Amino acid sequence: MTRQEKATVIEDLTAQLADSSTIYLADISGLDAAATSDLRRACFKADIRLAVVKNTLLAKAMDASEKEFGELPEVLKGNTSIMFSETGNAPAKLIKNFRKKSDKPLLKGAYIAEAIYVGDDKLDTLVSIKSKEEMIGEVIGLLQSPAKNVISGLKSGGGKLAGILKTLSEKE
Repeated sequence: MTRQEKATVIEDLTAQLADSSTIYLADISGLDAAATSDLRRACFKADIRLAVVKNTLLAKAMDASEKEFGELPEVLKGNTSIMFSETGNAPAKLIKNFRKKSDKPLLKGAYIAEAIYVGDDKLDTLVSIKSKEEMIGEVIGLLQSPAKNVISGLKSGGGKLAGILKTLSEKE
């Protein structure tokens, strides 16, 4: 690889790092061709971009990036694959599910919305992170509960203010 080709790869990686709020580093070495193909297919279905990268080039891209990657450059040893996703827990769920059939991929580290996670032991923590959609669903559920109380108060109170207040005070 020429110096110019390396510079181009670093620029591309730096742009991808800048565009992503969820970045996972994993070790997929040792997977045979069929398992690697299955992993790539699973990533595609989950809207996760998977690429194998050279550690030195990724380290330079991280250094050139405006983001603070903390300890992540230190895990760039051996085989490294990078996963980009819009959903914080999607790569963790995919890795955990894939490991039901194989002992790989191993999680090296992750960068999720400025938080750094290092080590395969963080996989369960990452799986339990709620996505933006899951959080919105929970907030909507919490907001609907008081609204339902008001509606039931209106119905059982006969539409009179005193009846509504009495019904609502009994529910507290």
